[in-house]
Amino acid sequence: MSMTNPLARARGHGSAKSGVQHWMAQRATAIFLVFLIGWLGYAAFQLAGADFSAAQAFVARPFNAALLIMLLIALLYHAMLGLQVVIEDYVHHPATEITLHFLIRAGAYLGMAVGTLHVVKIALGA
Repeated sequence: MSMTNPLARARGHGSAKSGVQHWMAQRATAIFLVFLIGWLGYAAFQLAGADFSAAQAFVARPFNAALLIMLLIALLYHAMLGLQVVIEDYVHHPATEITLHFLIRAGAYLGMAVGTLHVVKIALGA
């Protein structure tokens, strides 16, 4: 029998207070992606058989360009959150875990920046 206070025994083993935020972000992006993927299906249906100039005109509409950018950012952010969980669950070497976390985040943020730049470039006709 331990004479230590239960709070003292549990200290350092409890919640880091970040799990709920991560869970909510993953669910929010999943729900958001349902609607954005629906819009993507509509866009693909509208552009079936169209040439590049028709696709460029479609993306040049501000509403469509904004939805495409939101889709890109939400998709990459959702993937980043999911891969973070996979790394935390299955990678047990600290250096490898840190390296993979960095690569996943850097790749997601780089993809968001480059993808947004290209959507804007297509929308502006440059």
